[in-house]
Amino acid sequence: MLTTDLPIKRYFIYLAYKGTAYHGWQIQPNGITIQKILEDALSIALRNPINIVGAGRTDTGVHAKLMVAHFDFQNEPINCYELVKKLNSLLPTDISVSKIIEVANNSHARFDASSRTYEYHIIQSKDVFQNELKVQITGALNIQLMNNAASILLHHTDFTSFSKLHTDVKTNNCKIYHAQWTKNNDELIFTITADRFLRNMVRAIVGTLLEVGREKLTIKQFEEIIIAKNRCKAGVSVPAKGLFLIDIQYPNSVFIN
Repeated sequence: MLTTDLPIKRYFIYLAYKGTAYHGWQIQPNGITIQKILEDALSIALRNPINIVGAGRTDTGVHAKLMVAHFDFQNEPINCYELVKKLNSLLPTDISVSKIIEVANNSHARFDASSRTYEYHIIQSKDVFQNELKVQITGALNIQLMNNAASILLHHTDFTSFSKLHTDVKTNNCKIYHAQWTKNNDELIFTITADRFLRNMVRAIVGTLLEVGREKLTIKQFEEIIIAKNRCKAGVSVPAKGLFLIDIQYPNSVFIN
């Protein structure tokens, strides 16, 4: 058990996962989640019950090239290098830990994050080797129009039109810093960075931008959808399997120099 005469230390844990087999990040009563698997592995490795707090909550089927979480430990000092090795031996092949670092005691993986970046991956031809991690969408897409529409996102803050309905958040305001499509042969990648994201937000934005790319929506109509603050006005959400959380940034103040 944890002792009471040693200081509590807080650690950030950096991990990646393929979300295909999981019901998202957050612990749920009726589904296997990343948080649950990681907490169980940490509890075994440290021989104490460990609870973790993630930087966000990826949905069912969404992947992460980089997720950050924090946990507290009040026992002997942790050898972070050895703990990473032990965790990776305990975790399934679709979850891996890259590093663990001690941080300031008041640092918070979720609330201290200054930005998060997602990518959405689309392939425009059938590829049996990429089917699980990218979404096939055929037909002509006007990438320039999609980027013109994406740039409009940077000039708005209320993204109710792209949020899942009936969530428990207090505000639908987000500050988007970057939103752009790039094309590499048959692959399209949408990259978006913001201070925070609403549930289903990226997938709804991508689905609506694709309607612009198909020239079924004009740039003006895309902006009107944002202004309407009505989810029913936006396009359908694209499948989860093409979405990756790829980066989370923190101010230097959370780290121990």
